[in-house]
Amino acid sequence: MQGLCCLDVQGEKGRDLVDEFLAASKDEAEVAASARRLLTEALADRPRCDELLGRTARRWQLGRLALVDRNILRLAVCELRAGRQPMKVIISEAMKLAEEFSTAESARFINGVLDSIAKEIAGEISPGTPDNEKDG
Repeated sequence: MQGLCCLDVQGEKGRDLVDEFLAASKDEAEVAASARRLLTEALADRPRCDELLGRTARRWQLGRLALVDRNILRLAVCELRAGRQPMKVIISEAMKLAEEFSTAESARFINGVLDSIAKEIAGEISPGTPDNEKDG
């Protein structure tokens, strides 16, 4: 997630810093490779993720969300779209990241946004359904 935040702020200029950070990681090779894969996938999928987030979190402009929250959401949406892990696990992990690196309020917000997106991806609701029509 740090790599996404760095690139969100610095753009491609920050790519070398992200690569250095990952190379200096003391994590096991498998963990570092997984982090690189997730970063690459999230960056490649960012336009589609941002479109889903913008449509789902209508009352919030994506650029005005807290940097950490925005990138937790992007990472989680990318993972939801990939479908390699259960949706509940992805949402739970995103909430844990928010609780650790942002605020308790952020965790609730992230849960709501990701739950809506997960339902849309699963085909339970129509794309862009207003918030007050999703439960009814």
